Amino acid sequence: MTSLFLFLGLLVWDFQSLSKPPAVHPANTTEPGVRAIFYDSVSWQGKPTRVFAYYGAPEHRAGERLPAMVLIHGGGGTAFAEWVRLWNKRGYAAIAMDTCGHQPDAADPSKAWVPVKKRHEHGGPDGWGGFSQVDQPEKDQWTYHAVAAAVLAHSLLRSFPEVDPKRIGVTGISWGGYLTDIVSGVDPRFRFAAPVYGCGYLGEDSAWLKQFAQMGPDRAAKWLKLWDPSEYLPRSKVPMLWVTGTNDFAYPFPSLQKSYRLPKGRRTLAIRVRMPHGHLPGATPEEIHAFANAILRRGEPLPRITAARTVAATLSVRYQSKRPITKAELNYTPDTGKWQDRKWTSQPATLNNNTATATVPPEARAWYLNLFDDRGLVVSSEHETRE
Repeated sequence: MTSLFLFLGLLVWDFQSLSKPPAVHPANTTEPGVRAIFYDSVSWQGKPTRVFAYYGAPEHRAGERLPAMVLIHGGGGTAFAEWVRLWNKRGYAAIAMDTCGHQPDAADPSKAWVPVKKRHEHGGPDGWGGFSQVDQPEKDQWTYHAVAAAVLAHSLLRSFPEVDPKRIGVTGISWGGYLTDIVSGVDPRFRFAAPVYGCGYLGEDSAWLKQFAQMGPDRAAKWLKLWDPSEYLPRSKVPMLWVTGTNDFAYPFPSLQKSYRLPKGRRTLAIRVRMPHGHLPGATPEEIHAFANAILRRGEPLPRITAARTVAATLSVRYQSKRPITKAELNYTPDTGKWQDRKWTSQPATLNNNTATATVPPEARAWYLNLFDDRGLVVSSEHETRE
């Protein structure tokens, strides 16, 4: 594999270099059951940097090779030891790294998902989005460093003797979901990707439209060409699970839909009505666990929607499932305007012979269907509109 991966007119990530395991250094942070480390990363403003991370692995037999996860936190967050422990309890090795030059500042079990952090002396650029950094050299900007940190974390995981390098997935939350989108197109070694909330087309509809307006058209276009996930998702070939809620404040439905249609791998949607936005709700959906198990541990997969179509006000959704489907619901909104503010209503759909059907109310302006299996796990059809 050559170092031309990834070149999109403006930027080259030296994947050949990033695919080598980075040097590891001790860290003075302690958390039960996990190991705190620093690892070398790419240079910033001509100086070498290091990334803080937690790593953990469950108990395993001598010589056993474990599946593993790379965990990318979101805005305001840092490396979460509790996230690593969650995956360890599921039987996975896991690494969670900080992407903004920080390290956790205190260990408080009662605040496992509340980030308490400080900058360390070897940190790279601050997040999030790096909008104010757009006029700096591309390789001094936040997204470049954050993606490099995730790819290097993957390379480090692959070097551990207890980890099976052929069974590693990646998931990220919010800005971490945004990074997961990009990473899925940059690092082809991952077996799957599960972005939570995050998507591309941020310049069309997202929580950062004011920032783009303040940047002006030329600088905004430059940022979007460099760092919008829509530039990278077409290169992604792995299965992807997209997890979000109907009213996500940052990444609305239209941008999400345009994003999940770009990758070449199979896509699965898990969209719950009014799913909260945050690190805890973004880290714990059991759909991600089941998706990982199906791909990395030959577990039973999530149901698969094979076709969905609305004709004469009837939505029909065909599906395949190894588990019983216990419920189907039509979710619709009569509202227009900002997607974040729309009110959604759910009503039962009919199940018959691997098909779910529902009558779309005449007042509906957008709708989709959710299927629930006997584990309570959800998969969703794509949303449709009449606007």
